Amino acid sequence: MTTQRVQFTEWLPDQPSNAGSLNEALNVFPVSVGYSPFPNSVDFSGAASETLNSVYAAKFGSEVAVFAGGATKLFKFNATTEALENKSLAGGYSSASKWNFALFGSEVLAVNHAAKVQRWTIGTSTAFADLATAAPVSKFITVVRDFVVCANIGSLANKVQWSDINDATDWVSGTTSQADYQIMPDGGNITGITGGEFGIVFLEKAIARMSYTGSPLFFQFDTISRGLGCIAGGSIAQYGGLSFFLSDDGFYQTDGQSVTGIGNEKVDDWFFSDVNLSDIDSMTSAADPKRKIVVWNYANVAGGRSIIIYNWQLGKWSRANTNATVVGDIATAGTTLEGLGTLGYTDIDTMPASLDARLWVGGKFLFAGAESTKIVTFTGSTFNSELVTTDVEVGYNSVVTLARPQIDNGSATVSIASRRELDDTIIFSAESTTSSEGRADLRSAGRYHRISVKPTGAWTTAMAVDIDVKPQGQR
Repeated sequence: MTTQRVQFTEWLPDQPSNAGSLNEALNVFPVSVGYSPFPNSVDFSGAASETLNSVYAAKFGSEVAVFAGGATKLFKFNATTEALENKSLAGGYSSASKWNFALFGSEVLAVNHAAKVQRWTIGTSTAFADLATAAPVSKFITVVRDFVVCANIGSLANKVQWSDINDATDWVSGTTSQADYQIMPDGGNITGITGGEFGIVFLEKAIARMSYTGSPLFFQFDTISRGLGCIAGGSIAQYGGLSFFLSDDGFYQTDGQSVTGIGNEKVDDWFFSDVNLSDIDSMTSAADPKRKIVVWNYANVAGGRSIIIYNWQLGKWSRANTNATVVGDIATAGTTLEGLGTLGYTDIDTMPASLDARLWVGGKFLFAGAESTKIVTFTGSTFNSELVTTDVEVGYNSVVTLARPQIDNGSATVSIASRRELDDTIIFSAESTTSSEGRADLRSAGRYHRISVKPTGAWTTAMAVDIDVKPQGQR
């Protein structure tokens, strides 16, 4: 009888089942050693009057504002009542693309490819309004240095247009303004744009860097990728100097200088077998800086929604089930214990997060999303996590008799699937609950053994599972 430790290594569904990687990492996110629970979504706001397609948080000075967009309306979150209040331009908007937002000083700017750029001034506005008469009708928006930059303008899907320097209201090109535009000559339609010290323009079959050069051209556009572009604007997530996106052959990241594949031979094939490509435009993405992860929410082939997760520091992946239809970020307005009562949280067991969570701290950005008509936060309880090991082989035939999951602050249920040949059907045994000593009794014979561990309780990290296994002769 020997004891063998099976580490919860990388989840690599594109690799063979006995390659030494995990065969499942569900409802968890990667950490340095093992995995931690990916929390369930819980309601953050009341219901809007229509389904939400985007959420956005802005902070200027000490004031925090949280917005959400729907097909025909823009909403602002009321931190006192939790209501999503309609703050649209009079008459609302035509249904078009989902809303994209940017913050320029104290101005929250929003575009949906149907209305002129919309503006909300934090601290003074009572409703959204057109930014300027000459402001474009744009699908995407960002800020590059001191310029507001729009992309995919009206019927010109390959046009980039920017405002005058430090003036979001001036969009008229001329000798007294640095406002201007650029038609991207190749690469297809623009599918997204990110900003910062320089801009990155994503096209269907190319990626270009947008660098400020001053008069007379103002911006220089350099192609950093030709033939490889981005297939869905909602797949673009930015954190710091990195932008993450989905191309037609998998997931990539770029720093504006080079483009690097992050899903090849790991999750790309699995993802394309799971995603509903006919609904790829509903994909959304967001970075969670607290957990160092990028999250993509997408429609799956089963008719529901799924989440795929990437830890950009570790280069590791996992996945989650979800009812959320959108991911994004919000910023919290903060509250007091008395304020919790005002919001209706009189029972600690019904609160959407613990009292020490950043949900209750004013001005802290928080990974969030939307589910139908409500903003949600991913601060709920652990739910249905599962880690499935690689195939363990000890000799030509062996028997596994015991499993001891290595889980901080929790317990687990354990089941096993054993088979003689790799092409045999994988059937897991009935689940065995760990005892007070963390042991789960098993008895399963075969050549290849795959262990399913489902952590339970208030667990924090799942690292490995120890199994007792002994070689068995063959009759």
